[in-house]
Amino acid sequence: MKKSPFVGRWALPGGLISDHETTLAAAERILREETGVTGVYLEQLMTFDELKRDPAGRVVSVAWFALLPDGELELHTSEKYAGVEWRPISRAKNLAYDHNKILQAAVDRLRAKLGYTNMVWSLLPTKFSLTELQTVYEIILDRELDKRNFRKKILAAGLLKATGSQRIIGAHRPAALYSFKTKKLIVTNIIS
Repeated sequence: MKKSPFVGRWALPGGLISDHETTLAAAERILREETGVTGVYLEQLMTFDELKRDPAGRVVSVAWFALLPDGELELHTSEKYAGVEWRPISRAKNLAYDHNKILQAAVDRLRAKLGYTNMVWSLLPTKFSLTELQTVYEIILDRELDKRNFRKKILAAGLLKATGSQRIIGAHRPAALYSFKTKKLIVTNIIS
């Protein structure tokens, strides 16, 4: 929560860059200090420099976004950031400053990059079913995908390997589990 004029409103994690840091090092430090999260996918989003972003004075922000698997990382914060919590984007409304704009830019970037990169690996556990993979795409894209076409495209992309393991999900037959061949960003056609 923020001070006046943003009392009672949530804000995205943020902080100041030190004289001896790159923006990446600052993003990693701020994420670690405010949430306890380390070792996740980070990408520079863009610079936000509108003249009146902050009522306290001129502030230029280089925004980064992090991607991490749902439910796998717990928040570990200091007393200073004790009120920090994970929130679904659908509940992230009326944020302080211009943080709604920053959040929307991150969502737009993620949606676009799902179509031509393998970055979805950063949002899944090590082993996952094709249904779980499709669900992540559908949530982010905010639309349903045809199951057969999705599976055909994702398997043809050559990014996955079968693990030989299975998991029972609900009352259905066991689902084959997959993992990504690499956890490095690759540009390829995945979803059109």
